[in-house]
Amino acid sequence: MAAPLPPSPGGTPAPSRSGFPGSGLAKGLAVTLRTMTRKNVTAQYPDVQPELPPRSRGVIALFEENCTVCMLCARECPDWCIYIDSHKETVPAAAPGGRERSRNVLDRFAIDFSLCMYCGICIEVCPFDALFWSPEFEYAETDILELTHERDKLREWMWTVPEPPALDPGAEEPKEIAAARKTAEKLAAQRAKEAEQAEQARQARDEQGEQHEQGSPGEQGEQDEREEQEGKE
Repeated sequence: MAAPLPPSPGGTPAPSRSGFPGSGLAKGLAVTLRTMTRKNVTAQYPDVQPELPPRSRGVIALFEENCTVCMLCARECPDWCIYIDSHKETVPAAAPGGRERSRNVLDRFAIDFSLCMYCGICIEVCPFDALFWSPEFEYAETDILELTHERDKLREWMWTVPEPPALDPGAEEPKEIAAARKTAEKLAAQRAKEAEQAEQARQARDEQGEQHEQGSPGEQGEQDEREEQEGKE
């Protein structure tokens, strides 16, 4: 709303800049009339699936291999709707004389979507990218207990997680992709070098075999002389 003008020097208040009385009502009615003249579009759901935005928050998916049972998502959840159970296992030493290590093994990972408010805090705080948003939203149940998805169900939602958007042309390559690419290039170069060495060794063996079959001129001459002497005797 526009502020009233300061009073004039004579003491009379200046007229308001908001326009004539009822201008706001006229603007609202104009919007209503424009909407009434447009053609209505009926969403043919569920026969036609809606086109959801790329970052729609439908259901949370779990990538179990990345979960380290750090419990950070469960502690940060404002609704306390994430349930995690785990146990510790002892890993033997990798080398003789080394120390044994203990690691957490995930036994249960469940999310109660009847309590979840889809804030996404659990996905943001996960340090190992074990939780993802899926745009799937068709998981209504007649029994509220069925809205508690265990880790097997959460793993199935991973197949519906869309690919991440492409980076900008001038963006820096992610460190994980750069490290993986360098490792792959190093491994490919090592394999190519081993294949080249194997090819050279095979060619050397073939050449030695041919020389052995043909024999050198000196050896062939000595063999002929021995055969002549044996014939004379």
